[in-house]
Amino acid sequence: MIKVSESARHKVVSLMTEEGYNATTDYVRVGVKSGGCSGLSYELTFDNSATDTDKIFEDNDVRIIVDKKSFLYLVGTTLEYSGGLNGKGFVFNNPNAQRTCGCGESFSL
Repeated sequence: MIKVSESARHKVVSLMTEEGYNATTDYVRVGVKSGGCSGLSYELTFDNSATDTDKIFEDNDVRIIVDKKSFLYLVGTTLEYSGGLNGKGFVFNNPNAQRTCGCGESFSL
């Protein structure tokens, strides 16, 4: 399960609308790929369809899809949004990450 904070929900809905997606029927695709300064980095995109191998969740009225491989790294993660002076953007609070980089965009297990 991946959770979505209230601040992230507001920003996701706003961005989806700006990019022509419908937040009630389309998805936020969350994934993990090799790379970044800690070894693995997060991916966050919008999608209007899921595949047979995707896991589908809904939290806080946000529909989320994750491929099976990425799901192993993301179980229990909360997607948050920070709009403060120290940085602006989505933040992944991942309990599985043993180390994260300073920017919060990559991690290692």
